[in-house]
Amino acid sequence: MSENADISKLLWAHRSIRSFTSEDIAPELLNSILTDAVAGSSSSGNLNSVSMVVTRNSERKQKLFELHFGQPMVLEAPVVITFCADWYRTRQWLKLRGARDNFNNFLGYHVAAFDAMILSQSVCLGLEAKGMGICYMGSTLSSMREIGELLNLPETCVPVTTIVAGWPAENPAKRDRLPVSALVHEETYHYPDDRELAEIFESRERKGWERYMSIPELKAEIEKRGITSLAQFYTSDAKYPPETFVEDSLRIIELLNEKGFLPSTSNHPSRSA
Repeated sequence: MSENADISKLLWAHRSIRSFTSEDIAPELLNSILTDAVAGSSSSGNLNSVSMVVTRNSERKQKLFELHFGQPMVLEAPVVITFCADWYRTRQWLKLRGARDNFNNFLGYHVAAFDAMILSQSVCLGLEAKGMGICYMGSTLSSMREIGELLNLPETCVPVTTIVAGWPAENPAKRDRLPVSALVHEETYHYPDDRELAEIFESRERKGWERYMSIPELKAEIEKRGITSLAQFYTSDAKYPPETFVEDSLRIIELLNEKGFLPSTSNHPSRSA
């Protein structure tokens, strides 16, 4: 099998794993995977503006379990990895070498957050290539401040995503994605009309609705709220309520300000100065 075929097989085999065996991940194996991921991940300016906090300790995992809204996989997985947008290390080096301070701004956060996400996906592929399973924790964004405090993160360093990792104790069905034709735009953005939108989401609406309705607790919640479509479910209080997104957005902005990523404009010269 060619190398490209191996990569394709690995990508198509991806599942989000939420149940794990009791087998640990050997520190040497994990370190090898993390080392490979760092070597193979793009980094803006090669400044490596990321940090990974590996959590194995049961007491600390218990606290992370609470901050991730009680999701059992946090306790069940042998390893939890928090990926952080981190300019603290670089800024300390700049200071040590008499260079001007930088990256304590929103662009700095933006660059570091993207670097962290790139690295996280490389780590996930490395884990899956060894037969392990992973699941991303979207709850990281709702608990950024508290997770950062638990992990003792310094200024200009914030968590942006988390994965749980271990040996799978389940083999869930492959989740479908929107058709690639809907995601790829040739030369300029293509604005889909109503007919195209219906075609793009047809499979997702049917399969997603069937999946959620097959879960008794969710089915009861959906029916109680009078939800009649997948689109309604995604913006309901049972899934992703807009009010919560606004509240979390404001909390993230407040945290970025406190962590030095949104400094007062009065402290920075304007372009026209």
